[in-house]
Amino acid sequence: MTFDPHWAEVYIDAHATALVPSARGTYHVKLFIIDAKNGEQTMSEQPKIHRRDVLKATTGGALAAGAIVGGLARPAAARIAAPQREVIAGIKTSRLIPGEPYDLAGNRMVFTNWYYVRPGDLDWVDGTGKSVYVDGNEDMWGASFQGVDTPRGIRITTNNPQLGETVEMPVHRKIIQQGDSLIGWSNNACYESENGFDWVLKGHCQLDDKINDGVKSVFIDPSAPASERFKMCWPSGISMEEFDEYQKKRPDEFDARGLFLYEKGEINGIRGATSPDGLVWTTKPDPLSIEFCDTNIGAYYDTVLRKYVMYTRVNQAGPRSDRVEPDIRHCWSGVSRRSIGRTESDDFGRFPVSELMLEPTIDMLPSETLYTNGYTTIPGAPDHHLLFPVVWNASLNDNTRVVMATSHNGKVWHWVPGVTLLETQPFGHWAGGAIWVATDLIELPNGDWAMRCSGHNVPHKYPRGQRKGASTYATWSKGRLMGIEATDRGQFTTVSFMPPGRTLRINAVTRRTGGIRIEVDRWGWSEKGRPYPYKLTPLPGRAIANATPIVGDQHWTTVTWKDGSDLAFTEGESIVLRFELDQATIYGLEFV
Repeated sequence: MTFDPHWAEVYIDAHATALVPSARGTYHVKLFIIDAKNGEQTMSEQPKIHRRDVLKATTGGALAAGAIVGGLARPAAARIAAPQREVIAGIKTSRLIPGEPYDLAGNRMVFTNWYYVRPGDLDWVDGTGKSVYVDGNEDMWGASFQGVDTPRGIRITTNNPQLGETVEMPVHRKIIQQGDSLIGWSNNACYESENGFDWVLKGHCQLDDKINDGVKSVFIDPSAPASERFKMCWPSGISMEEFDEYQKKRPDEFDARGLFLYEKGEINGIRGATSPDGLVWTTKPDPLSIEFCDTNIGAYYDTVLRKYVMYTRVNQAGPRSDRVEPDIRHCWSGVSRRSIGRTESDDFGRFPVSELMLEPTIDMLPSETLYTNGYTTIPGAPDHHLLFPVVWNASLNDNTRVVMATSHNGKVWHWVPGVTLLETQPFGHWAGGAIWVATDLIELPNGDWAMRCSGHNVPHKYPRGQRKGASTYATWSKGRLMGIEATDRGQFTTVSFMPPGRTLRINAVTRRTGGIRIEVDRWGWSEKGRPYPYKLTPLPGRAIANATPIVGDQHWTTVTWKDGSDLAFTEGESIVLRFELDQATIYGLEFV
């Protein structure tokens, strides 16, 4: 592929039409090209790439595009420009436009919250069936209520993982899934694995002198040039000389708690590094930010926001009175609660100070704090964001437990109510003092979802001279982490979305007397306008009446109708899925 040399930037829009699957198992890669001379954007459709190459490249559409296009990724100095989206004729904006249809970043949809479930609508009709919604003049009993696409009889349910037998794993710092294979890091080496248990050394890492605690918090950047494809960030001490230079460039862009150890000649901050291959690492010349963050960081490149995101530790404390003498060394550490912060930037070399995002909830004990964030995503669905925070009960028993939160955009989070996924085991167990989870939910070859888990035989702050630790995987059998459950009869309809494949597979379980039926609808606008401005029309042969019932334990089973399994939509058309379920739980949908 060649481009006119005056084109300044190329970026991949993985959330519009970057990867368009064809019926023959190939992808058309579509790129927005920004003309530096006049700012105009054009769409360039590139040669076909086979679907298996996309899947080998990564778990999701955004990473796949970055891996496939490779050499077309932007230069290191260039910034990614947001597309100009047309709101109405003649009016454009670079801001995201909310509304249907949605795009999926990967090929899976998992119901970790209500984001993909249509809330439904309503109408009030008179005796002839005519809508009198709001504007009618009926008496108290003259109109009848109608629910439209009402979700009912369902709830979101969560399963606890199982702790396996302890295993020796060299990759205790990070694991990243790339298609069917895994890449992982120890302090100073990189490994590869096909099954998550047997690891082959890829090579020893070359770390510069600023990387003083080994490899941490690695992620793959789909927007970067090949020379900076891998990135990592970590908490680090900053010298007084570095802080002086930092202040010259970024005066007042620091958090006061970062000066916690100032009297000892050290500043606390966050550093970042880049690598072309995960082996040779180069630290960014300046700290990413100055703030007190003394735990693992979760980080990724958000292809919707076109920004880098970090989840950090914020020691939450209220504002100190201005009427006392300064004392940053002693004023906050005894009263603060460890919480989770978030910061974002379009420049990996420069982040604002983290803002408080999540703090211990009011249904937690007053002695509990959020020790780590445990950020990760659903396998095959990089836009399904998860947190697995470790809750530390410092002043009561020095033990830990693991909870969970979900998000559709990485900003707004929902705590999974009443769920402790893992907890400190009875004393004498290898995890009888404390239990921890990592930041990497992966899929094993047998379909289980797994997360690295470690533990200690004594409480977290117990004298560590004779402390022993061990590791294992916490696993969710068949990838059944969360799902939509109907204990009796239930129904719901999805939002409209652009299907990333023509065949639908389902991960579900029903009772012998239950079942699931699925309808595929075309989404459009209703001529009626309000109260329900959309119109859903079953696609030919894809109505509920034509659906083959799904019964029993079905793990990524192909969904069929009387005349086949094709979803029957026209290319470029969005669809809506309508579900009727009875004594059933749906754990996920997959498009191929």
